[in-house]
Amino acid sequence: MRTVDIQWRKASFSEQSGNCLELAVVDGDVLVRESDDPDVVLRTTPSKLGAFLAGAKAGEFDDLV
Repeated sequence: MRTVDIQWRKASFSEQSGNCLELAVVDGDVLVRESDDPDVVLRTTPSKLGAFLAGAKAGEFDDLV
């Protein structure tokens, strides 16, 4: 996997704080990285990310921020 070919995306809300996670889709999987440490990449599936996002939208992780 060549990282130069990956199209990373980040939330517009990240611009305000400078804290951002970037996401990309490669070969059907979702990649996640921190913009300030781009060499560390987590790979997951769309269904696992969807379950996480559903929990985040429901407030399950609000105590962490």
